[in-house]
Amino acid sequence: FILILAMSLHNFHVQFRKRYRWIFFILVIVISCSSPEETTVNTTAIEDTTDTTTEESNEDTNSENFAPIDFSNWKITLPVDEDNNGKPDEYQPDELKDFGYQTNTSVQPYMYDDVEDGSLVFFTSPDATTTNSSFSRTELRELINPTTSRENWSLETGGTMEGELKMIHITEDPQSSRTYHRTIIMQIHGIISEEDLEIHGFSSNSAPPLIKMYWEDGHVWAFKKSLVDESTSGVDLFVVGNDTWYDEKTDMGYVGFEAFSLKIIASDARLEIVLNDQEPLIYQDVSLEKWPFENYFKAGNYLQTSNPEGNASLKYYNLTIQH
Repeated sequence: FILILAMSLHNFHVQFRKRYRWIFFILVIVISCSSPEETTVNTTAIEDTTDTTTEESNEDTNSENFAPIDFSNWKITLPVDEDNNGKPDEYQPDELKDFGYQTNTSVQPYMYDDVEDGSLVFFTSPDATTTNSSFSRTELRELINPTTSRENWSLETGGTMEGELKMIHITEDPQSSRTYHRTIIMQIHGIISEEDLEIHGFSSNSAPPLIKMYWEDGHVWAFKKSLVDESTSGVDLFVVGNDTWYDEKTDMGYVGFEAFSLKIIASDARLEIVLNDQEPLIYQDVSLEKWPFENYFKAGNYLQTSNPEGNASLKYYNLTIQH
C-alpha cells in the first residue's frame, strides 16, 4: 500500500509542475519588480533633480544687474576736491571702464550702481566747482581719444548721444518760482579747437555749450545757443558771452519722476532732439551754420544751485554715443 501511495504522489507532483509551472514564473517576475533595491534607485533620482533646481534658483537670485554703459570714452567730474588741488576731482576712462568705478571709494559716493533696477545713480550736492561755473556736478565728459581732451568733433563730423534716465530725488527750491532745484542732464559743449587756438592766439579754449538739456520741475527743457546778431562773423564768433550768444529755450514736455528716453543727434548745421517717442525738436539755422567751435558730449547730474542744503540723484539705465 505504501509503495502504491508513493508512486501516486510522484505522478501528481510531476503533473502539477507541468501544469502550473507558469504560475511560479509569473510570481517570480512580480516579486522582482517590487524589490527594495529598485525603489531606492528611484528615490535617489528624485533627490538629485530637486538639488539641481535649488542651485539654479539661487543663481538667479544672486545675479548682479548693472547699467550697460561703456566707460572707454568717458571721464567723470565729481563735486569734491579731495586732493586739494583747487579744482573738482576727475577720474579717467581707464579708472572707470571694466567696472573699475565699482571699487573706487572716491567715485562710489557720487556714481554707483542700483542693482535692483540695473541703473547707474549720479548724486551731487554743492561743493567744488569747475572754472567759470558756480555749481557742482557729477558729470561724464566724452573723450574721443581716452588719453586727452584736446581731440573733439565738429558738427560736420556729427554724433549721436542717447540715454534712458530718471530723476529720483531733487531738493525743493524755496528761493525761486520753481518747486525744485533744476539740473542739467545732457549737453553738447563747445571748445575752441587746437588749430584755432594757434591761428588766433587765444589764451583759453573755453567755449559755450551748444545745447543744454535741463530737468526743471519735471519738464525737459532744451537750451540751444543762437547768435544775438546773425550777421556776426569771423573772429567775433569766438567771443564767449551773452552779447554774442543767447539761449533759445524750448519746453519739450513733462516727464516728472518717471523714466524717459532722450536722444541728441548733431550733424552739419542741424540739431535733432527726441524725447521719448514724441515729434523731434529740430534746429536748422544760421547760428548752426556759423558755429565756430568743436564739440563734445556730456551726461550726468549738473545741479544748478549753490545752496549747501541742495542735492539731487539721477539715474541712467543706459547711455551710448556714436560718431
